Amino acid sequence: MTTRDDRLAQAQKALQAGDFEKGMALAAALVDEDPGDSEALYMAAVAARYLKRFVEAERHLAALHAAMPEYGRAWQEAGHLARAQGDRAAAIAAFGRATRFNPALEASWRALAELEQAAGRPTAAEAARAQAERVARLPRELVAVMHHLHEGRLLRAEEICRHFLRANPRNVEGMRLLAQIGIKLGILDDAEFLLDSARAFEPDNIQVRLDYIDALRRRQKFAQARTEAEALHARDPENPLFQSHLAIESMQTSDYDRAFELFDAILAKLPGDPATLTSKGHALKTTGAQDDAVASYQAAIAAKPDHGDAWYALANLKTYRFTDDEIVRMREQAGRPDLAFMDRVHLSFALGKALEDRADYADSFAHYERGNTLKRAQTRYSADAMTAELAKQRELCTADLFARHAGSGHDAPDPIFIVGLPRAGSTLLEQILASHSQVDGTLELPNILALAHRLRGRKAGQSRYPEILHELGSDQLAAFGAKFIEDTRVHRQNAPFFIDKMPNNFRHIGLIHLILPNAKIIDARRAPLDCCFSGFKQLFAEGQEFTYGLAEVGRYYADYVDLMDHWDTVLPGKVLRVQHEDVLDDLEGQTRRMLDYLGLPFEEQCLEFHKTRRAVRTASSEQVRRPINRSGQDAWKPYDPWLAPLREALGQHG
Repeated sequence: MTTRDDRLAQAQKALQAGDFEKGMALAAALVDEDPGDSEALYMAAVAARYLKRFVEAERHLAALHAAMPEYGRAWQEAGHLARAQGDRAAAIAAFGRATRFNPALEASWRALAELEQAAGRPTAAEAARAQAERVARLPRELVAVMHHLHEGRLLRAEEICRHFLRANPRNVEGMRLLAQIGIKLGILDDAEFLLDSARAFEPDNIQVRLDYIDALRRRQKFAQARTEAEALHARDPENPLFQSHLAIESMQTSDYDRAFELFDAILAKLPGDPATLTSKGHALKTTGAQDDAVASYQAAIAAKPDHGDAWYALANLKTYRFTDDEIVRMREQAGRPDLAFMDRVHLSFALGKALEDRADYADSFAHYERGNTLKRAQTRYSADAMTAELAKQRELCTADLFARHAGSGHDAPDPIFIVGLPRAGSTLLEQILASHSQVDGTLELPNILALAHRLRGRKAGQSRYPEILHELGSDQLAAFGAKFIEDTRVHRQNAPFFIDKMPNNFRHIGLIHLILPNAKIIDARRAPLDCCFSGFKQLFAEGQEFTYGLAEVGRYYADYVDLMDHWDTVLPGKVLRVQHEDVLDDLEGQTRRMLDYLGLPFEEQCLEFHKTRRAVRTASSEQVRRPINRSGQDAWKPYDPWLAPLREALGQHG
């Protein structure tokens, strides 16, 4: 029997031979069977263009863009199609998107150079030509790595890149690309090492140095990232790019005065720069200057009306209410066919919030659903893979494993892990506890997730974690725990205890217990429909891909509850569960309960958490600066007519 892959190969062979009718027939048949088959859609679009069936080509490309909004080759084909129809402006826009989503598309760079030259823009043409020549000079293996990397085939990209570097160990671009793959896979320590080495080989390679700063920030080595940004800034203090990076790293080290000074310096040169105005707004929001943050976001929108990031930033304040005029303007921008992908996503979520506040729930849900659908297509999240991953924790992290390692690990009592799902009330618990004189609030620290990644091993597509926990000795466990304490010290002040609020750490409670047996763990739990729907409405920066679908978030919640039940069974008494609704009903009682669990005396300021002055970087930053309120409770109820997939996925946990 001929498989789909066989038929795709036949279609490709026909196209390469110039038999576009045959290629079209084969590809179109596959599309009829599966309208979301991206490879078949691409081939059908190419064949239709060569056959001058432009309307058909456009239809296939529209479906492909909807399925894979950031697929560079699809936009390259859109550029070829626009050019074939004599639409130079549309061709330039399409080739521009193609190169943004996949910088290895040499044909797109060359087409851009020709089109920009013909449009009388020689500077833009020369820049495109230079990029084309750069790609042409790269070893073919690295061009292949770039294609795989930018088209989401990370493991294949890693395999080719590692093979290339074994033969060319000092190739800086190869090292930079492998670091990029590492960042996408969450293997941040390897990425940092590669970029540090590449920087040593080519100290004047600006892209390597910018990537290195990015890797340090992701590892939350903020002081080191700032030092690197300072060094770049010193090379050219008036360079807005270097000023911007230093401003961002200054924010991360809580030097907001320096950040604002740099933002203002950039805006003096580039008065309406929307990215800078938005970043400045984020800094103002983080420090509690909400009115000034709003003004900065609004200035960014005035400068660039389709700047979705700023529109969503206003919505993400949670307390901002859009005017009628602003909603009209957002709708106008969202209706533009040429709107950039992330602008469309941001505007979808912003409109969802704006219309929710107007009680226009049907239209609100439609916009939330549109934004989530776009993001879900981009992330390729697999609920089946996540279910399997969490099931392995239940299977392999047994009571016997923990009994065998009793007395092992690092004995520090300092860490307090707050785990659970995002939007479950964890920021509120953190703010309450961080108001205590003996507790430092920090961030959502990546250290446990990074250790779990490292324990998976280096074999592509195969993970040794959590099986490897059965092979680790007492000395290794103690060393891992000690390293966690040392690496997180930079985030602390002078309190004896500190909070790590990374919600996804619930997946790794077994690992945490083995390396830090005296650590405390609090499970922030919220009613399932409130928690899941709140996550669905929230556009996360990264790391919470399960929220981009009602079925996906419901299934994740059910898997989370099952895993937490397992931890309660094999580590009885280890985790304190705090129900969000109980905190709303009895703030003092639940605060005393948490402090008793932590072995800390009661302090009155914990009940006045909203007066505690500290930078809060989560989506709940404005909410925890106000007294306890129930504004988010039962927020799902007006949307109940559309929540059947969520209810079904939650099953018995709903």
